[in-house]
Parts: sequence; structure tokens; C-alpha cells
Amino acid sequence: MKRSRLPHGAGVGFKPEHFSAINAGPQPIGFFEIHAENYMGDGGPPHAQLTRLREDYALSIHGVGLSIGSMQDLDRDHLARLKSLCERYEPESFSEHLAWSSHDAVFLNDLLPLPYTPQTLARIVEHVDQVQSTLRRQMLLENPATYLLFAESTIAETDFLAEIARRTGCGLLLDVNNVFVSATNHKLDALAYLASFPLEQVGEIHLSGHAETEDETGAPLLIDTHDKAVADPVWALYDSVIARTGPLASLVEWDDNIPAWPVLRAEAEAAHSILNRARRPAAA
Repeated sequence: MKRSRLPHGAGVGFKPEHFSAINAGPQPIGFFEIHAENYMGDGGPPHAQLTRLREDYALSIHGVGLSIGSMQDLDRDHLARLKSLCERYEPESFSEHLAWSSHDAVFLNDLLPLPYTPQTLARIVEHVDQVQSTLRRQMLLENPATYLLFAESTIAETDFLAEIARRTGCGLLLDVNNVFVSATNHKLDALAYLASFPLEQVGEIHLSGHAETEDETGAPLLIDTHDKAVADPVWALYDSVIARTGPLASLVEWDDNIPAWPVLRAEAEAAHSILNRARRPAAA
């Protein structure tokens, strides 16, 4: 089984509107990430651009439509298309979400949470095993941003993720913004969450922006929107993680209200600065 092998640098999500600027010369980017579902056609400009990009940069493919957390069977046609995409580009990494997004023939434009119970754990382990067997590569599973908790949950989220990794051999994708969003929404301690996270299983980190609003009681409510720069508290959490783990592949996601290329590149360079600080030996 091929294992994730992204370089321990800073990357960004590739957006077609940035292609000309990226292609104008070498960029200080460790890797690019794409959403798998945007490249499941056979050809056209998306594949032409990605083929050119792949000549110079490492690639991470990030799925948003497998519905790993569903109690229903995985969509075999979708999985087959994903396999073809991975065989075409041989990415350094493939990842998906701990969430569900479909029911029967209905596909929902969201990543929905699930209760953490022995029953859901067993089902997700089956799905992860199926994905890895089909792709013949390790996948990374991402922690979710959540807006509600389930009364029937009996397993802590970090323990749930750790057990999936233990049973399947998958890696984990630590989304630091999701940690901050969920901790704020549920009035939990983000640092305590990270202290219990199985960091030794992490193959990639995600960073992104979020929206700030309020719930019906006036309490803070954060939404994982990926439409602005990474917030200062998220950078601080990320810094604390890298101080413990050393450099890891770290991606800046910006999927809406997409800025000009120099703005996104600057976000990656900010992550790169934190990674470089972790690489430097401590002063005697």
C-alpha cells in the first residue's frame, strides 16, 4: 500500500484563476491540493492545467464526496472514478473527511457530523478499508468542524480517530481551523483537544479562515467557510502543534472569495515561516 509522502512544506489549494501566475515562474510552494470531484471528467482545461502543474509540484488529492461516515455502502462508481484519478496523477497523498454527505440517491452540499459510537466506528473502519484496498494507497482522514454534539456519542473524537487509524493503518489529516471552530462552538478547550490528538498519525495539516456569527442565545458561533485569511488564534494553535511534531505538510485552504495569487501565496509563506522555525536547532 502506497503511503502518504507529501513534502514537509507549505502548500495551497489550486484554483484555476491562479494558473497563469503560478505558471509564470517557480513558486515557493511545497505542494498543491485539488478537490477530487473537480477532476473526474476525462479531459478539458482542468486536466490540461493539472498535468502542467504536476510536472513541477507535489500533489495532494482531497475528496469531498465519498461520504465515509454514511451508514450506507460507498458509491462504487464514485470510488472507481477516484481510483482512475489517482492512477492518472499518482498524488503524494489522498485524503477525505470524517463526515457523511449523501443519503440514498441524494447528495448534500455539506459535510455532516455523526455520533461517535462503536457501531459508527465499525462502519467507518469498513469504509476506510474499502477505500484503501481499492486505491492501493493509504488515505488520510480529516477531523470535522462541528456545530452540534450527539447525546449518544460514547467515544471522544480524538479517541475515535485514533482507533480508526489503529484498525485500518490510515493516517490522519489535522485541520487546525476545524479544531478551533468546534472548540469555540462547543465551549471546549482547543489546546486540550490537541493534547489528546494522535499527532504521530498526522500526515498533513489544513489551515483556513472561518466566519464569526452568533447562535440564537447570542453565544459565539463559528462557521468553517474557507473564504478569508487564517485567523490569528488558528495560527497560534498551528504553531503549538508544529512545536511538538516538527515540520509537517501544511496546506492553506481558500475556496470562496478567492484572492489574488500573491495574497494566497503570502498565507503559505506564513506557514512556511513557522515550519522553518521548527527546523532550526534550539540555541545552546
